[in-house]
Amino acid sequence: MSMSEKKHLRLPEWMKMKSRLPKDGRYTEVRRLLEENQLHTICTSGNCPNIGECWSAGTATFMILGEICTRSCKFCGVKTGKPLEVDIEEPARVAKSIKMMGILHAVITSVDRDDLEDRGTTLWVQTIEEIKRINPGVTMETLIPDFDGKPHLIERIIKAGPEVISHNLETVKRLSKGVRSKARYELSLDVIRQVSISKIVSKSGIMLGLGETSEEILETMDDLLEVGCQVFTIGQYMQPTRDHMPVDEWITPEQFEEYRKIGLAKGFRHVESHPLVRSSYHAEKHIK
Repeated sequence: MSMSEKKHLRLPEWMKMKSRLPKDGRYTEVRRLLEENQLHTICTSGNCPNIGECWSAGTATFMILGEICTRSCKFCGVKTGKPLEVDIEEPARVAKSIKMMGILHAVITSVDRDDLEDRGTTLWVQTIEEIKRINPGVTMETLIPDFDGKPHLIERIIKAGPEVISHNLETVKRLSKGVRSKARYELSLDVIRQVSISKIVSKSGIMLGLGETSEEILETMDDLLEVGCQVFTIGQYMQPTRDHMPVDEWITPEQFEEYRKIGLAKGFRHVESHPLVRSSYHAEKHIK
């Protein structure tokens, strides 16, 4: 199949199930709170297909350190370029918004900030601590970048004490270099290993439909289990724009369910596997 043909693969019916955004008051209220507090979410920046379901339930994945990433991964819809200055008031706004939204389990992620010496970890820690201070009892998942694999920076997040630390492999080893602009497969495994050793719940995820084989998917599962990963998410890659990598294949819901069963049989504590699954989908289930 040629590149142009791949770019025009028809969207299968099972990917259209949640295409409509709800008009209910809860969804509108979440959007209002986010806009008023000048907050970014991966829900919008990443064009998440579950935005309607999650926002209507009053949940969102907050993206800190701005909305401009220093990396240009070929799968990601987040803006790339020179980021703005770090907003030192952002941790307080995130924490207050979580309280106003009545969130019981918060998910925090960020763009890559290779322009900063600490890769943004100071603001990361401040955000975690402020969420805990203003929202006692709220549990938290942090979906972190690789921080260039620097152990002392990863340790800062570990010491801040979120219930779950997630870092995505994104794809299988063979495709990683072509899909991710700077991150390396082995380095990401090292990040997950360090989290696992800390006894905090470790989590990772990949996208399917980029040209991987079934054998490679199973090898990726084994690689993650070897470094102690406990929670695994698998979803369908969706091309954000025509400038991004084309979809190579639409994986059926039945295939995703088979991978879910295999992952559990191999030893993951929890597996989310469905075409519409994204990293933070049903994240509240993953803390146990």
